[in-house]
Amino acid sequence: MAKKDAPLRWDRRMHQRLVRGEAAALGELYDRFASLVHGLAHRVLGDERAADGITREVFAHAWAHPDTYDPQQGTLRSWIAALTHRLAVQRLRATEKAALTRHGEGSTEELERKVRRASVAARADYIVHSMPTPLRAALELAYFQRRDYRQTAHDLGVTEDEARRRLRLGLQLLSTAHDTGTPPPEYGGAV
Repeated sequence: MAKKDAPLRWDRRMHQRLVRGEAAALGELYDRFASLVHGLAHRVLGDERAADGITREVFAHAWAHPDTYDPQQGTLRSWIAALTHRLAVQRLRATEKAALTRHGEGSTEELERKVRRASVAARADYIVHSMPTPLRAALELAYFQRRDYRQTAHDLGVTEDEARRRLRLGLQLLSTAHDTGTPPPEYGGAV
């Protein structure tokens, strides 16, 4: 129980420190989540400089408006990821809409399809990087190295039943990537 409570305690302390305006808290928040934020933003936007801009915006928002985080709604990590996703999608829509207007080609439907694809891809990235290491390792072996469950079990040093369980659970979590209407599921505080 203590292991699962640790991230929640960290979230509460960090939130309190941000509300008090502790500059060191912002630095710690940045150190912990900058790669997540940048990766999600880059996945949605496909542009390094735009992802850098979103990263700055996310942490500026966290600093200026820490009161918008509600611990009852989820972890600080999920709040940061949702904020990143929202800002990146807003930027993508604005950029694509400007390009449509400038070139006079394409449609709003195309824009929304592109936004939906980028959202699903970013959500899948978030889910994979947030899932517990044993699940992620099993999926990586099966997907990237094309191992079946028997080979995965051997490579991980677990039983075949355990390998199947990890793969099934990992795929179930990943299948929620298309469900963009709800926030990403929590994974027991995996950071």
